Amino acid sequence: MAADKSVRRVALLTAGGLAPCLSSAVGGLIERYSEVAPDVEIIAYLNGYHGLLSGRYLDVTPEVRAKAGLLHKFGGSPIGNSRVKLTNTADLVKRGLIADGQNALQVAAERLVADGVDVLHTIGGDDTNTTAADLAAYLQEHDYDLTVVGLPKTIDNDVIPIKQSLGAWTAAEQGALFARNVIAEHSSNPRMLVVHEVMGRNCGWLTAATAAEYRKWVTAQEWNPGIGLAAGGWDVHAVYVPEATIDLDAEAERLKAVMDENDCVTIFLSEGAGVPSIVAELEARGEDVPRDPFGHVKLDAINPGAWFAKQFAERIGAEKTMVQKSGYFSRSAAANDADLALIKQCTDYAVDAALRGESGVVGHDEERGDELRAIEFPRIAGGKEFDPSVEWFAGLLADIGQTR
Repeated sequence: MAADKSVRRVALLTAGGLAPCLSSAVGGLIERYSEVAPDVEIIAYLNGYHGLLSGRYLDVTPEVRAKAGLLHKFGGSPIGNSRVKLTNTADLVKRGLIADGQNALQVAAERLVADGVDVLHTIGGDDTNTTAADLAAYLQEHDYDLTVVGLPKTIDNDVIPIKQSLGAWTAAEQGALFARNVIAEHSSNPRMLVVHEVMGRNCGWLTAATAAEYRKWVTAQEWNPGIGLAAGGWDVHAVYVPEATIDLDAEAERLKAVMDENDCVTIFLSEGAGVPSIVAELEARGEDVPRDPFGHVKLDAINPGAWFAKQFAERIGAEKTMVQKSGYFSRSAAANDADLALIKQCTDYAVDAALRGESGVVGHDEERGDELRAIEFPRIAGGKEFDPSVEWFAGLLADIGQTR
């Protein structure tokens, strides 16, 4: 495919939290441009919108292009991330990214114009890509035509209307790997309560998928219960997601019986489960609830895992409680084979769309028969809920004796 002659320079940026796709997506975009439009210049803004506002970028040189395939082997982002919202003026002024009285969209737009960028590729979640849409709209209003093509990055798999976000499969697989070692801790003390807290602010997909991946491993093992190596001690005993109501009293009664039988209880908990109750409790005590520049509650600060452990420990007779979070372990992994295949599909399409001058976020559109396409920015939104009634998750809950 030949490049449109108007596309002379493209820019890449990654933003938001990490996911097991960022490095590979950067590599895939570079490889595709090198294959179909080798004369197009590529730059990469450092640390996402932070670098765009401050004018920090690196050139993708021929040497970088030649080794772009190496990026598929690594997690993280080679060009760095940040959480920057271009419409949160107070935060940007506080961080020194714009001066008081400046419009961040104007600053970013003028930077793109000065840098001669014709196409901007954003790799991030709904906040990253809707911010890119705001920026593109601003530029068009001021007679500068910029093509913006986003890629959907979120381990929560919660971008509307995208069927599967890049990196989510890997995050579930890695969370299950993390759980193998954490759940071994059930043998460290009598009547042990283990809470495995999984990332997922509003969507329980990752927690559910992580539990399902972990149980595949449990059911595939050969056990030796005569010496205490029993499947019951290694199993998942409860899975809590934001989309399902949790009856603490009923669950405490059920889990006490599990504790009595197995001398341990293991809970897989979405970090967003029960957050409204936790926030209400904190605010009732007059405590401030910290929030990030996007207005999201800072979950690390309110610590949902510890809150749930406290609710259950005494009721089920736990002698020791341990809370472990797999989020940073799973989100920074290198992409697995399933994600690598999805990333290649999406990066190839993203480059081809950019060369056609077609803006949008590339993914399989659930509202258009799962067609791979550049989905229109106004249709992109976060907060897609996980459906806990789906067969594979309902079956998991039935297997562990949990009723929603």
